Amino acid sequence: MRLIGLTGGIGMGKSTAATLFRRAHFPVFDADQTVRALQAKGGAAVPRIAALFPDAVRDGVIDRARLRADVLGSPGGLRQIEAIIHPLVRAAERRFLHAARRRHVPAAILDIPLLYETGGDRRVDCVVVVSAPARVQRARVAARGQMSAAEIDAILARQMPDREKRRRADIVIRTGLSRHHAWRQLRRFMLELRR
Repeated sequence: MRLIGLTGGIGMGKSTAATLFRRAHFPVFDADQTVRALQAKGGAAVPRIAALFPDAVRDGVIDRARLRADVLGSPGGLRQIEAIIHPLVRAAERRFLHAARRRHVPAAILDIPLLYETGGDRRVDCVVVVSAPARVQRARVAARGQMSAAEIDAILARQMPDREKRRRADIVIRTGLSRHHAWRQLRRFMLELRR
């Protein structure tokens, strides 16, 4: 089984690419979705995060906007959160890969936004980077209406620059033109994976 890393900055179209892989029946591990589950009611990360940032927990659920504000305002806060979240996500990833191997699929996709930043590229056979022009990226994130411009800037500051991700990638999928264009690029790659 080949292991494919799927990554890209916020607003680049990575979720759309992951959806296309799923539709083609490739199993996809979604690191963001795993984090959300860990921070939901009954999630394994909730008590540990509550111990560090009690104001970020409401009714047993992590208030992600509040946690983001608390972490950005706390020296070392991000490192503390990562020390809680990353090992739990890796454990979920290992369970996912075990299940994928048992299904004898030709490839499995690890959808990890911070793949390069966390050294995850060393665990995969190939890295697919999803990319769009910076103006398109910012417009997509702003259209979600969930973050201020300062929060968007803070997230972008901790992500590897897009040009560096593209330079290091095995395959770059450009999403700034059209979905059809991105789908064509991905379909070619998926055909290679099935061979």
